[in-house]
Amino acid sequence: MPYQTLADTVLLLHFGVVLFVVLGLPAIIIGNKVGWSWVNGFGVRLAHLLAIVVVALQAWLGQYCPLTILESWLRRQGGQSVYASTFIEHWVQRVLYYEAPLWVFATIYTGFGLLVVWAWWRYPPQVSK
Repeated sequence: MPYQTLADTVLLLHFGVVLFVVLGLPAIIIGNKVGWSWVNGFGVRLAHLLAIVVVALQAWLGQYCPLTILESWLRRQGGQSVYASTFIEHWVQRVLYYEAPLWVFATIYTGFGLLVVWAWWRYPPQVSK
């Protein structure tokens, strides 16, 4: 499989993780209001909490996401410049990557993480029996 295809696959996976983190919180809140029991599954909630904690910690420590690093490495291996545009990249990267100082992202991630912790407290996960 060519490196570019692998890099595009990693980019789509990264996008999926972002969607999980970002849309997970409204899903938890809305789901509790309308009675979706799956939103309180312990595994889903723990994965969601851990994902935002990792994102916020990486930002405060000034580290790039391992998926970003892997995608860049794959692109270099395939002889591409980092984030050279293909059809998939063109659209997905516009959503994932934007310019701002790192402290802005760290603050946003931390605030979002605090909302996730609040949701954990307000709508506690249920351990299946």
